[in-house]
Amino acid sequence: MITLKDKILSRVMKPTRYTGGEMNAVTKDPSSVDIRFGFCFPDVYEVAMSHLGLKIIYHTLNTREDTYCERVFAPWEDMEQEMRNHGMRLFALESGDEVTRFDILGFTLQYELSYSNIVNMLDLAEIPVLAAERGEEYPIIYGGGPCAYNAEPIADIFDFFMLGEGEEQVHETMEILKAWKKDGKKSKKELLERLAENVEGIYVPSFYDVDYNEDGTVKSITRNNPHTPEKIRKRIMRDFDSTPAPDTIIVPFGEVIHDRVMLEVMRGCLRGCRFCQAGYIYRPLRERKPETLLGLADSLLSCSGYDEISLSSLSTSDFSGLPKLTEGLLKITEEKKIGLSLPSLRIDNFSLELMERVQKVRKTGITFACEAGTQRLRDVINKNVTEDDVLASTNLLFRGGWTNVKLYFMIGLPTETDEDLLGIPEIGKKILDVYFAIPKEERAKQINITMSASSFVPKPFTAFQWFGMNSREELRRKQRFIKENIPSKRLRFTYHDDSTSYLEGVFSRGDRRLCKAIITAVKRGCKFDAWGEFFDFDKWMGAIYDCGLDPDFYAARERSYDEILPWDHIDVGVTKKFLIAENERAKRGETTPNCRLKCSGCGAACFNAGVCVEKRDKEGAVE
Repeated sequence: MITLKDKILSRVMKPTRYTGGEMNAVTKDPSSVDIRFGFCFPDVYEVAMSHLGLKIIYHTLNTREDTYCERVFAPWEDMEQEMRNHGMRLFALESGDEVTRFDILGFTLQYELSYSNIVNMLDLAEIPVLAAERGEEYPIIYGGGPCAYNAEPIADIFDFFMLGEGEEQVHETMEILKAWKKDGKKSKKELLERLAENVEGIYVPSFYDVDYNEDGTVKSITRNNPHTPEKIRKRIMRDFDSTPAPDTIIVPFGEVIHDRVMLEVMRGCLRGCRFCQAGYIYRPLRERKPETLLGLADSLLSCSGYDEISLSSLSTSDFSGLPKLTEGLLKITEEKKIGLSLPSLRIDNFSLELMERVQKVRKTGITFACEAGTQRLRDVINKNVTEDDVLASTNLLFRGGWTNVKLYFMIGLPTETDEDLLGIPEIGKKILDVYFAIPKEERAKQINITMSASSFVPKPFTAFQWFGMNSREELRRKQRFIKENIPSKRLRFTYHDDSTSYLEGVFSRGDRRLCKAIITAVKRGCKFDAWGEFFDFDKWMGAIYDCGLDPDFYAARERSYDEILPWDHIDVGVTKKFLIAENERAKRGETTPNCRLKCSGCGAACFNAGVCVEKRDKEGAVE
């Protein structure tokens, strides 16, 4: 029997985005469970299925007999149009059921430009967008992920947020949700009170009132419900080695962005780059044991048939167990002809010997994050990488036969000058000189050097959260300036679109008043804003201005230390006092050592019994 869905799928691109039924996907009888959970990723299938967090939550929830977790993704434009034309609501992949039949929908908030898709998905599901307009007959809507640390621009949409790492939070939430259902769903407010009171890291935005000064800044953030804390502290998994990790994964029908086995070797980062939100919000550093990872690798390769393994972390070469892990993985990969990828390598502790062994099966390009063109600016951002590090590592690469090198930079960084910008093409020229200084018989015949520049966006909970962002005009000027000074056609220079960076800057430090603008923009057709073929900057600016807001107030304005920030009621462990001190050190061009060399007292030790980095001796050095 051919269904309406079958007919629709014959008219859209990539119908396997919507069918489900992949190998290792979980199927259950919905009538046999107490809770139906929809994991919602506000982007297309190929992006969603590359996300490690989805795999972790999906499989850990489906180990529960009382819970059925299904996947819900944003349909591409062709599928959405077919669904709206035929009156179809947003549905889950596993069962095909409309999401209105679920108890709870959890959205992952990975990037600010997905906000429009969240609104569009709720509209497609025929679920009221604003939390205040949803009664008990609708699913509970929550959000988690990095953007949840300042989710104020979408606070009015969500019933609650999970702050921090959700492996334990989500199970505790399911227990309370199940009990609430058995009690007859007395009121949604009662459920939210139970969650706020009993689950660490739960933020219920409706339990907090925000008042504003005449100049538009935040006057106060006060709680209006005694069941919630004055400050919400993020949740972390203290013993990361025993943290649940899936030993089986869904194998997509079609190609996805990261089509491989991913091993999360550690969480957190010890480096302290002052622009990097992830480096602060995921502290403290915690690692898995190599033995644990090797067991996971064997299971995941066996159940998936993948021919590549990638190690996942913020700084893979800082993983203390890397030599032992790679030694074990190489025995597997060399025997089975499986590629091993080591992303997030630091240029100052790069090992050619390691890379040569790792890439025996498949030699790929190498990406290094220089971030800035001069040492002065690298010290400002606390990158702790020198030009000598860059040149020495690329020399090793060229002599080892590598031909593709990508260098990653940022423009618009605090205190940046044109002299700093000139440093970017100058580094490229020096790398070319290193290549040509090698005798012909010892180097590769061709060389491909790409220098990529993104635009700096100030983020909450970083040392640079008070700085203003460069205007679009200034970012474009800087892009042209660098391009005009590229000394050789052998150097390729690319840069990120300034308009999407600017909108990201508006939302990253935004407040609740932006929610109306987001809903307005979606009504005018905005969605998939991270995709160039959909992004419409003029529609966004029109929506923001029509709601009586100034985008420069959020993106370009410099904040004072005394100003109440929209996220000041959130506690990530890293103290505001420490961030201010880092901001001042940046202005003086002073660096801060990494956590293994010296503890700088950021505050994150509060999560880990006073110890941020394992194997520390009494003097603070690594044992």
